[in-house]
Amino acid sequence: MTAPGACPVTIEAAVDSLEAALAAAAAGADRLELCADLGVGGITPPPELQRESRRLVRIPRFAMVRPRGGSFVHTPAEVESMLADIARARELGASGIVTGALDDRGGIDVAVMRRLVAAARPLPVTFHKAFDTIADLPGALEVLCALGVDRVLTSGGARTAMEGAEAIAGLVRQAAGRIVIVAGGGVNGESAASLVAGTAVDEIHARCEADGARIRGIVAALRNE
Repeated sequence: MTAPGACPVTIEAAVDSLEAALAAAAAGADRLELCADLGVGGITPPPELQRESRRLVRIPRFAMVRPRGGSFVHTPAEVESMLADIARARELGASGIVTGALDDRGGIDVAVMRRLVAAARPLPVTFHKAFDTIADLPGALEVLCALGVDRVLTSGGARTAMEGAEAIAGLVRQAAGRIVIVAGGGVNGESAASLVAGTAVDEIHARCEADGARIRGIVAALRNE
């Protein structure tokens, strides 16, 4: 049961610096997605960021595992690197793993994802926004459910989550509690409440800069502060 005044929607903040991680936590984020280079959509964060955020931040910290920007089709060497990065993130106290892999036909690389999910366990796994590049989102969602993936981050295949709100709402209905749909992509204080109301998502995702202003705006909008 949600306590009076509490926000029933989990707010995840994507950060690529310790300053942003501290700002997001202070602003009221419920969870961090630790990354490097958010300019390319986020890649695996350095060990120092994972170590220091564990020391200084008390909210859960999911670690991005992605070896580079660009294509989500990974070479065998990159897959081995991702497996090593998952092991390192677990050692450094990550609360979850954010990752993904596509095949050369533009669908989910089932064989690679099986390995990544197995390596992450018992931590929860989020499939990142590579999902939005797939032509058949409902079909891809069924694949992720079969793989045992816990969450998928999506803007509904659109540029922003608000533009993809109808598709996100459809994914939430399709998921039916089997996998968590995390709405992300341009979410801010002006759009958060409408996005949640229009899609029925339980979790939203937004980038946080070192000033924490975006997360403060989202928290205020969803908690009516």
